Amino acid sequence: MTDDQQHAVGVARRLVSALLGWKVTDAVLSPGSRSGPLALAFAAADEQGLIRLHVRVDEREAGFLALGLAKASRRLVPVVTTSGTAVANLHPAMLEARHADVPVLAITADRPARLRGTGANQTTDQREIFPGIPFVERVKQIAGGPAHLNLELDEPLVEPIEWDFHPAFGVGLGSDISAPLVLQPGPRTVVVAGDDAAQPARMTALVGNWPLLAEPSSGSRNGDEALVAYRMLLSHSHLAEHVERVVSFGHATLSRPVTQLLARTDLEIVHVGTQKTFPVPAGPNVTFADEVQVAEASPRAWLDEWLAADAAATAAIDAELDGSTPFDVARAINAAVPPGGLLFIGSSNPIRDLDLVARPYRVGERRLVIANRGLAGIDGVLSSAIGAALARTSSRSIAYVGDLTFLHGSNGLLIGPAEPRPDLTIVVANDDGGSIFSTLEQGAPEYAATFERVYATPTGADISALCLAYGVPHRRVEPADLAAALEEDVAGIRVLEVPVDRTGRRDLTVRIGTAVEAALRP
Repeated sequence: MTDDQQHAVGVARRLVSALLGWKVTDAVLSPGSRSGPLALAFAAADEQGLIRLHVRVDEREAGFLALGLAKASRRLVPVVTTSGTAVANLHPAMLEARHADVPVLAITADRPARLRGTGANQTTDQREIFPGIPFVERVKQIAGGPAHLNLELDEPLVEPIEWDFHPAFGVGLGSDISAPLVLQPGPRTVVVAGDDAAQPARMTALVGNWPLLAEPSSGSRNGDEALVAYRMLLSHSHLAEHVERVVSFGHATLSRPVTQLLARTDLEIVHVGTQKTFPVPAGPNVTFADEVQVAEASPRAWLDEWLAADAAATAAIDAELDGSTPFDVARAINAAVPPGGLLFIGSSNPIRDLDLVARPYRVGERRLVIANRGLAGIDGVLSSAIGAALARTSSRSIAYVGDLTFLHGSNGLLIGPAEPRPDLTIVVANDDGGSIFSTLEQGAPEYAATFERVYATPTGADISALCLAYGVPHRRVEPADLAAALEEDVAGIRVLEVPVDRTGRRDLTVRIGTAVEAALRP
């Protein structure tokens, strides 16, 4: 081996050169001793204008920052850590990357193999620490992401050198795409668009004259075929009984009515994807396809029936809202995203509230609405939203989360003074706890004695004081004033805390269901 191959700085140089070949534009670093040469290499690449570096002291938040950057840019984004427990802190973000197929590359510095099994400082066996994530140990083995590159770095770790990089262009992995599955007209069809379904779902609905049941983060909830209250129609409309075929795109996990639809065995179901993105075990009635093509349009009467039912259901929902509910907050946020804007949605109630009331956008206005739906956790959402806002030039960037999501990921706001910051408004719908459980089985009266402690988990946390500690501007805004606040120009990150009441959440959900059922009654 040459000197360059033997020394840690040579590995670091080759790493950055390889990543430049993969068109990497952003990298995230959580510093440490063993990763020292990697840190210096990325800092040099940043100084040379080759890669924008983002430094975070919390490895878990660093992982989710990389996830947000990769999700919005659709580029490979590396996140670099030192050895030991630092590596394990990447696990939540890497799990999400795996299940949402987001190109994050975990680059973990390691002690030499001879030290494994000894009492050496910060030394453990960190190889293949992320189950299901492709693992490599050489720079030349990088093949995209999600993936884990573990680099054994021996001393000397830091040497004074001139950092020069020569991009080694990556070769994308080829894929065998089969011929499109042709969808013939005839069966009464609905199109389901789960997370990251994108425009093929909308185009299939458009060409086929079929109703589009699109989740907010599908990238498909636009155009005239997209429904608003589709999950209510599946539960309360006779139309659901007449569905004969479902064409599914993306990863649909948001609502039980959709999951139940996809679990039916008496329908023809075509899923564009694999079992990995299909939310229930596929039966013999399910066909997986790489791509679909509509042979010709079906008669429009079927679509018109769904649109009419959706209009009636939406009107019934609107009549139950008084301007102060969580659904009013969601509706204001949906309306505040301008053409070219970004909306990052937290899990739990925020995305479900938005799903029930969000009007479809006009086609071609380049809004990006995304969420962490691979495993739908509440961890790391603030960092993911910050990463997405950094990765995309947007006319306005908004993150919409609940109070527990905000508190769980508040360390995402721990950003050094020299680090890039986006212009981002974080809206926190604060009902002091996990109100989603009040709408589930756990919220039934027979569990009331322990509900607050083991499900609702109120914290009473002072969000304004927390923001002050992080140096982030904070303001408390009533639901009725949220729309105006979201129109304000934003410089940097700010937090708008919107108080909402969760005591009547279960009753409100029941009233909405009853109102929709009455509106759809023949």
